[in-house]
Amino acid sequence: MTLEIGLTLAVIALTLIAFIREWAAPDVIALTVLCGVVALGLIDPSKMTEVFKNEAPLAIAALFVIGGALEASGAVDHIGRVLRDRLPSNTRWAILGFSVLTCFFSAWMNNTAIVAILLPVALGFARSKEIAPSRLLMPLSYCSILGGVCTLIGTSTNLLVNGTLKDLKMEPMTMFQLAPVGIPLAIAGIIYLTVFGPKLIPSRTTISGSLEIKDRSTPLYHVLIGENSPLIGKPLKDTPLFDRGRHVHIMEVRRKGAREMHALNTLSIEKYDRFLVALHGRRAKAGRAEDLCTEIGASLLSTVDGVVTELVIRDESSLAGQTLAAADFRQHYNSVVIAVHRNGVNISHQIAEIPLEIGDTLLVITALNNLESLEATRDFILTDSPEDSPAPPENKKPRHHAWVSWAVLIGVVLVATLTDVLGGKGGVLPWLPVIPIHYSAMVGALVLLWSKIVTPREAYASIDWQVLLMLYGLLGLGMAMQSTGTAKWLAEGMVAMAQGFVPPEMLPLVLLWMVFLLTVLLTEVLSNNATAVMMVPIVVTLAHSLGVSHWPFVMGVTVAASTAFALPMGYQTHMMVYGPGGFKFSDFLRVGIPLNIICWIISCLLIPLIWPFHP
Repeated sequence: MTLEIGLTLAVIALTLIAFIREWAAPDVIALTVLCGVVALGLIDPSKMTEVFKNEAPLAIAALFVIGGALEASGAVDHIGRVLRDRLPSNTRWAILGFSVLTCFFSAWMNNTAIVAILLPVALGFARSKEIAPSRLLMPLSYCSILGGVCTLIGTSTNLLVNGTLKDLKMEPMTMFQLAPVGIPLAIAGIIYLTVFGPKLIPSRTTISGSLEIKDRSTPLYHVLIGENSPLIGKPLKDTPLFDRGRHVHIMEVRRKGAREMHALNTLSIEKYDRFLVALHGRRAKAGRAEDLCTEIGASLLSTVDGVVTELVIRDESSLAGQTLAAADFRQHYNSVVIAVHRNGVNISHQIAEIPLEIGDTLLVITALNNLESLEATRDFILTDSPEDSPAPPENKKPRHHAWVSWAVLIGVVLVATLTDVLGGKGGVLPWLPVIPIHYSAMVGALVLLWSKIVTPREAYASIDWQVLLMLYGLLGLGMAMQSTGTAKWLAEGMVAMAQGFVPPEMLPLVLLWMVFLLTVLLTEVLSNNATAVMMVPIVVTLAHSLGVSHWPFVMGVTVAASTAFALPMGYQTHMMVYGPGGFKFSDFLRVGIPLNIICWIISCLLIPLIWPFHP
């Protein structure tokens, strides 16, 4: 082992620990790794910019824009609602319907977007049919992953592996090269979840259900303090309006026509103050607005439709790490938080000073017409859709936006696929150039921009910049593994270890099973992209040392990096459904480990048949 290999191994170990312990945001860790390998001399500073030549992040960014256009157009949401309205109340049929729909769309769109779109649809269906939400939400997350394994654009991991292969001067993947193994995995996963899901997935409810919130709709009351009110001059915190024990929730305070932005516990009541309040309690114990107005000497001016809903903190939310008090949640989001759900526990006391975490579910009271504004912040995943509001949103996208967005996505896929199959030197049409996915996706995004389907602001907002920056940083680690010989050293070590107890003719097959299992285990605790970046250089070197094709190992890593089902932190979509489903940590272990084993066995049986070790 050389000094450079030792330093690279140390960087890998620190990277693993940093991701597992969540020392910082994933993109910060990855960019720190990139700068670190340069500072340690593992990559020449002049070659540092080569990571930005990788085409994978560019393709991913363009596909984010196309996926954002589809999401905003309501195309997937409309199909989900049709399915919701036509499915019977049988749990297995419901799991099957939502699983097939999720698998199909996640093969073409970002899986987090699919889950964000279908989450409120699935919850609405569960409420209307009296099915436990947990039994629909876990299959929703799992099938969004399984669908992403079927195509090159199904997940960012596939594109990253493809870009890494090009950096290694190797033949890239085609659009449907993963389909022969991805489709059987998706079918097997859907069958497993449909047959065994109702038994294995516990019947858990949402936070509103576990807190026995009987009525999810609640009126909001505009109340005007009269000039003879006994409350005038008193601190607000000492009045019935501030008494949570009476289930009074203050949404906003207006004084002299302007909204009062100070903390509620610092205000004193003045005549003609105008309050927007909700009277809502568990088991519908709240009092009547008329009785409250009589007691405090106020007039009831009007009512507004309100809703008790759940908001899930997204991974890119500005609220992560902040308390409700510090974020001034009530003022900023026009909502009042009445409980927080975290790791299977409902917290309803002293919630203002609890630092929020990604995946937390907030039970809030808000105006029904405020749902769209909450969705626009991109801080939350909504469990109630703005489309459920009585009045349609004013800025609802025209119907033709959905058709154009679908046409662009289909065009991108067809151009990249047909030019790869028919064009090039060995193709039927040698004059036809091979158009790579990053170029066709970029043209597709530009078509959407020029046709005004999306605005530049909407396009930038739809891109997950954290993912792109993390990819660039991790590519530097992969480059260091190659340039220092670390990938070769680790590959030779794996071969030497296996040679002691495996016959030579069985060595490639046994190592494939080992590589797949190792990748799955790493993916459960790391980012799937981080795992793929580290494993691809190792398995390519491993295949060369064995004198076999690299394709079985590359496909094994690609599939395994997208089949993490056992831990809720193993994949982004798991955290999206964790709170709304009321899940506990052990629920994912019970359902996910068998699914991991199913994917491991099926993949390692199919891969050598589809991509032989000795072609």
